[in-house]
Amino acid sequence: MDFGTALLDVKRQYAGRASQDIISRRVLRSALRSPASLSTPSGLTLRSSSPPAIYMNIPSAAVVSAHAQDMRADFFRPSAAALSLAAVLALALAVSVRAVEPDAAPGAPLDIRRDATVAAVERVMPSVVNIASRTWVSAETPYERRLREFYGYRKEPEARYSRGSGVVISEDGYVLTNVHVVQGADDVWVKFNDDAEEIQAERIALNEDKDIALLKLKPKTPHKFRAVKFAKDDDLLLGETVIALGNPFNLGGSVSKGILSSKSRRAPEPGATGERLDIADWLQTDAAINPGNSGGPLVNLRGELIGLNVAVLRPDIGAQGIGFAIPIKRVNQALAETLTGESIGRFWFGARLKPGLRPLTVQSVQPGSPAANAGLRAEDAILGVDGRPPGSVIDFNRALAAAGDSHEMKLSVRRGGETRGLALQLVDERAFFTSDLIRRRLGLTLRPAQGGFQIESVDRNGPAAAAKLQPGHLVTSIDGQRTDDLVAVAKLVHSKARGGEVELGVVVLERVGFAWRRYAGDVTLKTR
Repeated sequence: MDFGTALLDVKRQYAGRASQDIISRRVLRSALRSPASLSTPSGLTLRSSSPPAIYMNIPSAAVVSAHAQDMRADFFRPSAAALSLAAVLALALAVSVRAVEPDAAPGAPLDIRRDATVAAVERVMPSVVNIASRTWVSAETPYERRLREFYGYRKEPEARYSRGSGVVISEDGYVLTNVHVVQGADDVWVKFNDDAEEIQAERIALNEDKDIALLKLKPKTPHKFRAVKFAKDDDLLLGETVIALGNPFNLGGSVSKGILSSKSRRAPEPGATGERLDIADWLQTDAAINPGNSGGPLVNLRGELIGLNVAVLRPDIGAQGIGFAIPIKRVNQALAETLTGESIGRFWFGARLKPGLRPLTVQSVQPGSPAANAGLRAEDAILGVDGRPPGSVIDFNRALAAAGDSHEMKLSVRRGGETRGLALQLVDERAFFTSDLIRRRLGLTLRPAQGGFQIESVDRNGPAAAAKLQPGHLVTSIDGQRTDDLVAVAKLVHSKARGGEVELGVVVLERVGFAWRRYAGDVTLKTR
C-alpha cells in the first residue's frame, strides 16, 4: 500500500470516528503558530519547515479531495496519534498548495497543477508578443541588370520575412525585442497570443551594441496593454528556476522551463548566432531557446523580467541546452542610454531615469553635467516640463530633443515630499566631449585612424606615459568596446571617477631588422 492510498484511508476512517480521534483546535492553533515545532496529542514533537498556515477554514474536501477506496483489511487500524499526524501533514500540504494560488478564494477547490511556474506564466503571457517583419529587397542577376540598362526592364522587389518575439514594457504599448529581429525591416507587425488581430509597430530606437530594440504599437483604436514587471538589476540566484517565453519557429506563444546556469557568461567567439555581438555578459540557461525566441522574455518565478532571449549555442558543435539572454541590468542601461541617457541625440543631458516608473524618477546624475548644474539629484521625481506633465519616458525624451541647447527648460521635481522648480539647458556634446578631455584624464592625444585611434602625443608623467604608451601606437578598443567615435570614447573616459581604471586594447608595430613585428594586448590606465 502506498502512502497516498493510506492517507486517503486515514481520511475515511477519521471521518467515521470523529468523536474519538478528532484533533483539538488547540493543537491546530499551536501548529499554525509555530511551524518549526508541531506537537501531536500523544506528545510527539515534529520539526517542520512548512510555512505558517494561511487559512483556518479549509474544508475537509480540501484536505483530501479524492474518494478513498473501500479497504476492508482488518490488519490496518491506525491509532489516534497516526490520525493526528496525517491530518496535520494533509493540512500543511493543502496550505502549501494554497500559497501558490493567491487568487483563489478561501474554500474554493484546489488545483494541485497550479504551481509557481503556472502562476508566473499566467502573469507574463499577456505581455508577450509575436513579431513579424518584412523587408523589400531588390536583387538582380547580371542578365537582369543588362535588361534594365538597355531595355528598361525592372524586376519587382522581393519581400523577405523575419519572425521573432517581444515583450510589452508599458501600458501605452512600448515593446522590447532584439535589434536583429527588426533591423532593416520596412514593415513590422506584432500579434498577441490571445488575439488574432495584427497590430502595426513603429521602430523607436535601436541599440545595436546591446542588441536591444524598442518598438511602439499603433493600434487602430486606443488600447491599454498589459506590461511586464522588471526585476531588480542584480536580483539573480544561480540555479533558480527561469521561464523562457516567445514564438519559436512561428509556433505562437510557447513556454519552456529551466534554471539559471550562469549569471555572467561571456559570449563565445564567434557569437552564438555566427556574428559578433558586443555584449560583455549574458545570462545562461538550459530553458529551451530556439529560432524565433529572440527578443522574448526570460522571467523568474515571480513573473519578473530578468532578461531578453538572444541566442543559443549551435547544436552542430555538440552544444545541448545552452541558451543565452541579455540580463535586465543591460536592458535598463540600453533603455536609459537610448531614451534618457547622458545624451539625447547630440545633446548632453547627464542624467538617467529609471525605466518603467511613474512619475519619472532620476536614477543617477553625472557630476558636472547639465542635469547636475540644474540641481537634479538621484531619486528626484519629475512632475513637469515647461508646465506640462512629462508623460512617458519616450515623451520626456522627445521634449529634451526638441529643446536642444537653445532653450532653457523649466522642470518641476518632487524631492522628499517638497516640490521644487529647476532650470535645465542641454549642451552640445561635441563641444564638451573632445580629444582635449581625453588628454586631461589619460595623458594622451588620439586621432581617428583605420582600425581605431592612433596616439599622436603622450604627456610626460601622465597615466599613458606611466604605462609606456608611445606616439604611433594604435588603440583598438576602450573597456572592450570597439568604436571609431571620438565623442563616445571621451564620454566613457569622463564617466570614470578619479583613479578609475580604463582598459585600452593596443596594437604595436616594431621593426626587427628588415621586418615588422606586430604585438596586440591590453593596457590599463588610471584616470587623473
